[in-house]
Amino acid sequence: MTQPYDSILIVAFGGPEGMADVMPFLENVTRGRNIPRERLMEVAHHYEGFGGVSPLNEQMRQLIAALQIELEQHGPNLPVYWGNRNWHPMLPDTLRQMAADGRKRAIAFFASAYSSYSGCRQYRENIDAAREAAGPDAPIVEKVRVFYNHPGFIVPMIERTAAALAQLPAALRDQARLVFTAHSIPSSMAAGCMYERQLKEASRLVAEGVGRGEDDWSLVYQSRSGPPTQPWLEPDVCDYLRELKSNDAAKAVVIVPIGFISDHMEVLYDLDHEAKAVCEELGLPMARAGTVGTHPKFIRMIRDLFMERIAGGERVVVGNHPPSHDVCPIDCCKPPMRPPVAPR
Repeated sequence: MTQPYDSILIVAFGGPEGMADVMPFLENVTRGRNIPRERLMEVAHHYEGFGGVSPLNEQMRQLIAALQIELEQHGPNLPVYWGNRNWHPMLPDTLRQMAADGRKRAIAFFASAYSSYSGCRQYRENIDAAREAAGPDAPIVEKVRVFYNHPGFIVPMIERTAAALAQLPAALRDQARLVFTAHSIPSSMAAGCMYERQLKEASRLVAEGVGRGEDDWSLVYQSRSGPPTQPWLEPDVCDYLRELKSNDAAKAVVIVPIGFISDHMEVLYDLDHEAKAVCEELGLPMARAGTVGTHPKFIRMIRDLFMERIAGGERVVVGNHPPSHDVCPIDCCKPPMRPPVAPR
């Protein structure tokens, strides 16, 4: 069999690795969105307790190291490159290196399980811009499908959720409500993609995997960053926790960050700090499930997704949804409508 790809590209969001990086990183994230400087300073404050270091880059290094071992043992034994949208290693620099190394065709894994503008289409736009910056020798890059309903994602999340349930006192476990969280996005972005539908399916599959029915879990959102005048997906996780307590609807909660594949800053701050503080204030026992991280089944899944494209491997899924497309339609994951800029 002729190898159709000569390299692998891991594409991620990126994160600062020191306080000096934080504001430039946030400016990269929010470029063109007219976010007030005061809001950036507020978010920058979240990083201070962590020395300005987002865990994301280190977690991507760990994922790549685990993936390289998996590929060395089971193939395809291809070189792995890594490029970020918002912080070093930046995608244009990575594509330049790939071109210098003579790479012609790469298969890409995006660190996002779901279809949305920011989780899929924008990364494809980033790659196009990086290829243009790298020049005519830049490699062609093709992505694997989204994996929200792949057993290599769902089964590890079931295990993580079961482990979190086990952290609660035994008398509370059967009464604990599962609260699945994902990054909120603008409602106009959600209307142009399958993000909500995919999140609900993944949440349902994980809930069923730990023996919970449809009345035992909810999907909520976190990490909203848009202006108050722009509708975003709701409810917010902290608002929802207060509602649960006021209605006496749960004796305990397990928060499951189903929308994330690693425990990066928005998980650590928004859930382990803010949501935990709300639960402590309410007297509501809480445990937080881990993300898939470098779970061996998840790492194996990444390799399996590559083999689907390289050798026509079986397109495995669980649940009610079919496998997602390999090649995104032209109108897939439309960008959000930008709110009008107020005159100054």
